[in-house]
Amino acid sequence: MFKKLIRKTYARLSPHQKYTYLKYYKYFNDRWLVKNIFVFLIKPFFIKRKIKNINLFEQRIYSQNGEDGIIKSIFNKIGTTNKFCVEFGIHFVEGNTLYLKEKGWKCLWMDAEGDGEKIKKEFITAKNINELFHKYNVPKEFDLLSIDIDSNDYWVWKAIQDHSPRAIVIEYNGIIPPTESKTVKYDPYPILDGTDYFGASLLALTKLGKSKGYTLIACDKQGVNAFFVRDDLIKDNFEVKNIEKIYRRAKYGKIIDGKYLGHPKSDKSMIDV
Repeated sequence: MFKKLIRKTYARLSPHQKYTYLKYYKYFNDRWLVKNIFVFLIKPFFIKRKIKNINLFEQRIYSQNGEDGIIKSIFNKIGTTNKFCVEFGIHFVEGNTLYLKEKGWKCLWMDAEGDGEKIKKEFITAKNINELFHKYNVPKEFDLLSIDIDSNDYWVWKAIQDHSPRAIVIEYNGIIPPTESKTVKYDPYPILDGTDYFGASLLALTKLGKSKGYTLIACDKQGVNAFFVRDDLIKDNFEVKNIEKIYRRAKYGKIIDGKYLGHPKSDKSMIDV
């Protein structure tokens, strides 16, 4: 009865009111309310300690899977420089950096379906990513990069040459076990078909990160995003664990008997990297 009343009330709201409702509902919904309060209470005890389990700090404000809390925890430890972030694969009411924007960060948002103003309308490829960074005057060293394009994530990160973000959030294919180093073949115009053929495995991204000077420190509990910090910022801030302990199997896709089975298997083959 109460939920029906909420839905009826929501339907009558103006667009601005709906946006405000979604903003605060995400912060206070049943699943995340206790978690958000818990993080607020334990935060003071970790100010001077090396973080051993960053998943304790997962919070959802604008993000899907607790990324807001992990990102806050990372920068509580490593500090900020210019408070500049870049995110591609973002929406108006949901993203990994919306909370940072609210806190005064300067954010470059890009998406193929962007509005051209708040979110730049750009189709991201491995070929144009460096040109786009120069086009929008991205600092050589900036605080955070968030990559979520569901396809060429690995290849786009690999293509970035002249910029060195201090922390990186990137979506990985959580269906692939942490012992396999695989990614999709590069295709500048990929077509997503809802199968398990997308993105790259956690091991592939970890190896790529290592070659670029980054260390894997966490995956969110839903098995969606991996978090990397630049090597020079790891010491005394984070306890580094092996990939098997960090890996989280994806909790999305088809569910049978309470078990997540991921997306349907594709007839395409990923490549080893």
